[in-house]
Amino acid sequence: MVNPNIFRHYDIRGVVDKDLTEETLYLIGKGYGTYLKRLKGKTVVIGGDARLSTPAFKKSFIKGMLETGLEVTDIGMCATPVLYFAIWKLKTDGGIMITASHNPAEYNGIKMNHGLQSVYGDQIQEILHLIQNEDFEEGEGSLSQNDEMDEAYKDYIVKNIHLERKVKVVIDGGNGAGGPYLPEILRKIGCEVKELYCEPDGTFPNHHPDPTVEKYMTDLISEVKSSDAEAGLGLDGDADRIGVIDETGKMLYGDQILNIIARDFLKNNPGEKIIGDVKCSKNLFDDIKKYGGIPIMYKTGHANIKSKMQAEGLKVSGEMSGHVFLKDRYLGFDDAIYVCARFVEIMSKTDQPVSQFLADQPKMYNTPELHVESTDEDKFKLVARVRDSFVKEGYDVNDIDGMRITFDDGWALCRASNTTPVLVLRFEAETEERLAEIKKLVEDRIAELK
Repeated sequence: MVNPNIFRHYDIRGVVDKDLTEETLYLIGKGYGTYLKRLKGKTVVIGGDARLSTPAFKKSFIKGMLETGLEVTDIGMCATPVLYFAIWKLKTDGGIMITASHNPAEYNGIKMNHGLQSVYGDQIQEILHLIQNEDFEEGEGSLSQNDEMDEAYKDYIVKNIHLERKVKVVIDGGNGAGGPYLPEILRKIGCEVKELYCEPDGTFPNHHPDPTVEKYMTDLISEVKSSDAEAGLGLDGDADRIGVIDETGKMLYGDQILNIIARDFLKNNPGEKIIGDVKCSKNLFDDIKKYGGIPIMYKTGHANIKSKMQAEGLKVSGEMSGHVFLKDRYLGFDDAIYVCARFVEIMSKTDQPVSQFLADQPKMYNTPELHVESTDEDKFKLVARVRDSFVKEGYDVNDIDGMRITFDDGWALCRASNTTPVLVLRFEAETEERLAEIKKLVEDRIAELK
């Protein structure tokens, strides 16, 4: 009926015409509609990204929801943060975004919300079980269009941001859904803007829409350097993840972007807790403490972090993958368009170049994310075996999300991916030699226990 493997931890994601068809979207629409109705929900807003399959998939999903009796508002093509904004603005009980985020063009998917909280983990499995059991609510819903969210969203951000001087930036929209928003917003707040690939195109003709990977940012890097811009700002396919290039063409990673925002936030909010996920640099956690904040290391995943933020009333969080969450002056969800505007606001407060923002931090040597192949059946058990072996030997192990070992001069991460059959590794140390030692220690242990 439906491929259960597309029901992942944070969302639904699969290959068009193989895993996802119009019939699949119709059934998932009925499953989600039933799930929301049984939580006493009645109203839902839906949007979709620029992918070629999105309009037909959205139509099918709406059909499924209508048959469960939901009142549906369609806001058309939009960025994921605009969908979240619409949930807040229209006060709906739920929200649906048809998107595959930064996946290649042949993919599509569904992000589901109950209020402003993501539907994820066991909740997604609950929807799968409703579909498998054909256990659906029945009703006669209603459908309306709302074309006002784009302008309302842009106006909200423009009124929220105040520049102290003009800032010159280059934007790479990645031909995703965020391109129609960010350049206009930045110009309205007083930026000089050069655009690259800001026209939505679901074939992604220029590069893969992931601004956190340097090889996809080469055009942005070149343009920043040749145009004498102060920074380059990149968006992923649905504009919930940010990438930043400094004026020298060097890439800032998600934890560094969060670090810059955290420093600015802590100036007026000392003592506040700030979340970074387990993949973030030691520098981030040390810096939050140094600037008067309380660092919290937490699980990777936008849904996990949003839930933790809401539970503890936190205002700033982020993760290595480029998701940054701001409840400070904003609404608490991951919005790369808004984060770009806040980043530019921080730039406007100083004449110091972006490359110098974190120049006072210790030099650390680290790896990108590394993957070790496993299976969906064994990956969590393997991580547990590796973790337990290090705990028995007396290592300092944080097990909030897999295993992060802290050494005096570095750290090692080993966790199971929630979305693919791999172990995710990352290492950091004060010297290249020590980095190699820590990496070898953990990789050898995985090979031994695999």
